[in-house]
Amino acid sequence: MSTHTTTQTGAWIRRFHPAPQAAHRLVCFPHAGGSASFYFPVARALSPGADVLAVQYPGRQDRRHEPCLDSIGALADAVVTELEGWLDRPVTFFGHSMGASLAFEVARRLQARGTVLHGLFASGRRAPSTVRDERVHLLDDDALIEDISRLSGTDTQVLGDPEILRMILPSIRADYRAAETYRYTPGPPLSCPLFALTGDDDPQVTLAEADAWGEHTSGAFEVRVFPGGHFYLNSQAPQVIQALAAHLR
Repeated sequence: MSTHTTTQTGAWIRRFHPAPQAAHRLVCFPHAGGSASFYFPVARALSPGADVLAVQYPGRQDRRHEPCLDSIGALADAVVTELEGWLDRPVTFFGHSMGASLAFEVARRLQARGTVLHGLFASGRRAPSTVRDERVHLLDDDALIEDISRLSGTDTQVLGDPEILRMILPSIRADYRAAETYRYTPGPPLSCPLFALTGDDDPQVTLAEADAWGEHTSGAFEVRVFPGGHFYLNSQAPQVIQALAAHLR
């Protein structure tokens, strides 16, 4: 496969600490309302041992003037195309919350085309085969903001700044719609190792829902429980980065 494209990134892919000589590549998928920069510290910590890429969805930060995509399927189709030039070495995916569902769907599409991942880390998200009837994306702005605050995912300073909030609410709503309307279509399981990561106090994921990720791979499977809520990542970052580093080695 030609690797000429791997020196440049487009609108969808961010490479904060390029590590062109690294044996492995890690692709990170942000949560609902999140952006690629959420993974800047991960890229810094793992470089140069791994070449870390982060996906930037349309409708936020420097892509805020682009229309949002509000379905996991549409996002997955777009990301598969964008990753074509980055598959010249073993690739592991890490996705948090909505990003875990998206990473899984991108992995399925790649596997159907003959590219099997080195591993998939699904964080803070119930397994695709488990369904909750969630409709936060249909609520008014105040109720949506309340839900974001409850999960404390977006910087609380941002929540206190009405102007910034107005600017990012459309992308948050689109992501919520994508996450909440996603429904798994049965198909062959992945064949790569799959790690389900969850906080022990996450209202979005029960242990049973995390455990059900095991149904989605024929490879090795492990659940890792960390102290914390939906954004356990914020306080457990060193432990999560350590787990990623160990896997990438």
